[in-house]
Amino acid sequence: MGEGSRRRALVLDGAAACAFTLLPQVSLLRPAVDGGTGGGLLWLLSLGAGLPLTVRRLWPVPVFVVVLAAACGALAVGLGPASFLAAAYAVHMVATTRRRDPGVSAVAVAGLCAAVAAVLTLSGGQSYQGGSTAVQAVFGLLVLGATWAAGSAVRERRRSTRRAIEHAAEQAKTEERLRIARDIHDVVTHSVGLIAVKAGIANHVVATRPEEAKEALAVIEDVSRRALRDMRATLTVLRGEDRSEAGDLRPARGLADLPALLGTAEAAGVRVELRTRYDQEPPEGVALAVFRIVQEALTNVVKHAAPTGCRVDVTARQGVLTVDVTDDGPGPGPGRRTAVPGSGMGLVGMKERTAAHGGTLSAGPRPGGGFRVTATLPFQV
Repeated sequence: MGEGSRRRALVLDGAAACAFTLLPQVSLLRPAVDGGTGGGLLWLLSLGAGLPLTVRRLWPVPVFVVVLAAACGALAVGLGPASFLAAAYAVHMVATTRRRDPGVSAVAVAGLCAAVAAVLTLSGGQSYQGGSTAVQAVFGLLVLGATWAAGSAVRERRRSTRRAIEHAAEQAKTEERLRIARDIHDVVTHSVGLIAVKAGIANHVVATRPEEAKEALAVIEDVSRRALRDMRATLTVLRGEDRSEAGDLRPARGLADLPALLGTAEAAGVRVELRTRYDQEPPEGVALAVFRIVQEALTNVVKHAAPTGCRVDVTARQGVLTVDVTDDGPGPGPGRRTAVPGSGMGLVGMKERTAAHGGTLSAGPRPGGGFRVTATLPFQV
C-alpha cells in the first residue's frame, strides 16, 4: 500500500471511529435508557466501541476484542445494539486479513445468519419497541455474522486474484524461457550444422584438393562470425540493452534477410531457388517466425541431404503467409556426404513458432523422394 493510500485509509478509519462513537447516542434503535444509569458510563462505552477503530489496520484482532466487549457492555446498560455495527466494522478487517482459514466457511455463516433472521421475523421480533435484550443480542450476532461472511468472501476473491496473477506470471516466464531456447537453438544449430558440414569437407579433401579445403575453411570462418554476431544481437535484446551503439546488429530478422540465409546454405552445397509473392506485408513477428522456419528447414537440408537442390516458396496473400520448403533428397554418387545427426528439436521449434501465431505446420518425406516442410501462418495487417 502506498503512502497516499495508507493516509486515506487512516482518515477513513478516523471518520468511522467518530461516527460509531456518536451512533449509539442518536440511534433510533436505542430504547429508553434507565434514568439511574450514569451518562458518563454511556459515553465511556461509546468511546470504547468507537475510538479503537482508528488503529484496526494495525491490530485487527485486539481492536475487535475491545470493541466487541464495549458493544456487549453498551447493550447491557441500555445503549441498544448500535455498537455492534462498530464491532462489525472491526471484524471485517479480521476476516479479510486472517492467515488461516476458519473452521466454518463464509457460506455457512451467511446461511446461519439468514436462518436466524427468518426465525426472528416469523416470531414477531420486529414488533418490539427497540426489542428485548435477547432480540438486540440476536441482531448484533446477525450483523457480525453477515460481516464475517462478507469479509471472508472478499478475502477469497483476493486470494483467487493473487493466484491468477501468479499463475499468469509463471506462465509468462515459461513462455519466455521457451522463446529464448528457440532463438538460441535456431542460431546455434544452423551455424554449427553448416560448420560441421564444411569441416567434414575440408578434412576429406585437405590432402588432395587444398584449394577446396581452403574455401571450406573460409566458409567456416564466415559462418562462425555470423553466428557470434547473431548471438550477441540475441543477448542484447534479451538483456534489454541499448542497441544504439550496436552497429549493424539486427536481432529481428525478416523476409528481407532470406537471400542472405539462402546464400549461407548454398555455401554448404545446397542449390536453393527462392520464390516470393507478397500481396500484403506481414507483421514483424510473423516475418521473424517465417525466417526462423526457413532457417531451420535449410539447416535440416544441409545436415541430412546436401549436396542437393531445394526450393523455398513464400507467399503472403489475403492475410495468410504460406511457407513451403522442399528438397530433392540426397543425391547419388561419390559427392554424397554422411548426414549430420540431429536431436529432432528443430521440427519441434518450427511447430511451436507456427502454433504461437495460430498457424499449422506439416513436415514429412515426399512421395518422389526428398523432404517437405509447409507452414501456414494467418496474420492481420
